[in-house]
Amino acid sequence: MAQITYIEHDGTEHMLEVEVGYSVMQAALDNMLQGIVAECGGACSCATCHCYIDEAWLYKLGKPDVIETEMMEFAVGARDTSRLSCQLQVTEELDGLIVHLPESQY
Repeated sequence: MAQITYIEHDGTEHMLEVEVGYSVMQAALDNMLQGIVAECGGACSCATCHCYIDEAWLYKLGKPDVIETEMMEFAVGARDTSRLSCQLQVTEELDGLIVHLPESQY
């Protein structure tokens, strides 16, 4: 298990215990968090699971692959810290991860 903190655009925090192997997106959906829409269900084809990763965690996630990078072109308000939460698999090394949710997905 890894504890992940999801922070809504208004600052509301949600700390979740997430099973290793789940995606950051699936954990948000399973816990009915607003801010992750995930219209494609995790197929990396819609960018509605866009999130911002706390800068301190970017190095642990590695670089996005080509498909995720191309899909980020469709994300509203993309930044250098943007990722698609469907492409982020939870590992024990991500215990403590902080994910910020964009206002555009509410």
